[in-house]
Amino acid sequence: MELKEQLGTALNELRKEKERKFDQSLDLIINLQKFDIKKNQVNLFVSVPHKIKEKKICAFLEIKNENVETITKTEFKKYSDKKELKKLARNYDFFIAQASLMPLVASTFGRVLGPTGKMPSPQLGILMNVDDKAIKELKTKINDSIKIRTKEPSIKISIGRSSMKNEELIENIMTVYNALLKAFTKGKENIKNIEIKFTMTKPQKIRIR
Repeated sequence: MELKEQLGTALNELRKEKERKFDQSLDLIINLQKFDIKKNQVNLFVSVPHKIKEKKICAFLEIKNENVETITKTEFKKYSDKKELKKLARNYDFFIAQASLMPLVASTFGRVLGPTGKMPSPQLGILMNVDDKAIKELKTKINDSIKIRTKEPSIKISIGRSSMKNEELIENIMTVYNALLKAFTKGKENIKNIEIKFTMTKPQKIRIR
């Protein structure tokens, strides 16, 4: 059975469970094998065809911009307190920064944003030109992207919501799956199996061989 078909069957099974009062998240779990996490770090952004949710984005800029919540250079000193820093990291899904401020951003916010994987990155998050158009484009790109980092022998990411159609969820999963096949050293060999689950359900396991 093809992977897409298996995913369709698994989603139908998940939808048989009791309906919840909230829009559940669909989690994709990719269990790895023959994969050395220390040697083969995967750290990529994958743009998916169907937006999962609006991300809360914060920007480190020289001057305020009305298109994004901003922390300006003059406000940085407020975050010398680690408690304030942790609160900031919790409040936002994603951080972007003006390129010229990056050294200061790294020294001020790096100790908390670094370990949580939320530091503005050259892949998706550093602005050379700060204008309305550039900020709007970057926000759209971030909202359509999923960040994938390998920190343990399985990758777990939110890939959609229960309110989305099965076809949309499958397209998102296939996009991420194909991007990972390219990123892994041994492609499909590195994937043991795949599981999908809604927030409150047990996972459905999918074999890929």
